[in-house]
Amino acid sequence: MLIIADGGATKADWVVVKDTGEQQAITTTGFNPNYVSGERISEIIRHELAEKLPIEITGKVFYYGTGCWDPGRKQIVVDAIKRELPKAEIFGSHDILAAARATCGHQPGIACILGTGSNSVLYDGEQVVDNVTNLGFLLGDEGSGAQIGKMFLQAFFYREMPVELQPIIEHECPNGRKDILDKVYAGGIPAAYLASFTQLFTGYQEHPFVRALVKKSFNEFLTRHVCKYNGHETLPVSFVGSVSYHFQDILKEALEELGLRPGVFVKKPIGNLVKYHLEAK
Repeated sequence: MLIIADGGATKADWVVVKDTGEQQAITTTGFNPNYVSGERISEIIRHELAEKLPIEITGKVFYYGTGCWDPGRKQIVVDAIKRELPKAEIFGSHDILAAARATCGHQPGIACILGTGSNSVLYDGEQVVDNVTNLGFLLGDEGSGAQIGKMFLQAFFYREMPVELQPIIEHECPNGRKDILDKVYAGGIPAAYLASFTQLFTGYQEHPFVRALVKKSFNEFLTRHVCKYNGHETLPVSFVGSVSYHFQDILKEALEELGLRPGVFVKKPIGNLVKYHLEAK
């Protein structure tokens, strides 16, 4: 039996591949080991995954997750899964490797994540060979939902947003500045909250203000990250994540203006990841 998982900060997609070839998809609460304890991760695995499985897992579990960027944080997740699936062999990796395998397969390319957060890697077809540092939503995350959402909020409160777009923010923040500050500085997952404002504008992409703001964020991501990799002039640049998927017309325009080659755009990597691992068996 095989389990492949793509784990985000808010939800995680799991696919259980049984020995018969039958697949079972399960969605659980997500977690980031930077903010969530191993004990809490175990609780999520126990109640939202393990209890839904028909038998005890004895095969391999490949978990790709946000926040698993160093051995210590990765081990927190691996240990938490192992406590609930003790007979399974657990492999933990960063979600950016999932992006590379889901979009590039066994071919060289540049793989990027543009969702709540952002990241990128240079991939040689088998391994990640370079990674421009991701500094998180406070210091970086260019091109991400969190950064774009923050830019929309700044434009609203600094009186730079066109009047016809202002009701979009007003509806979500009836108490104005207080709503924002309470949820950003005292809420549980501030990056996800900021990213929620990006979602509000997906239907307004033809508005010049929205288009310019989103494109500015994408340009910053491409120039500060993608253009730093050797071979960026010729390698395909592929993306996973809701932001890159829903705003892909603007993103493709930004890529082409910088002379970059658009690759694959995937909203969720889990389907391609399952295919990758089944082919590798």
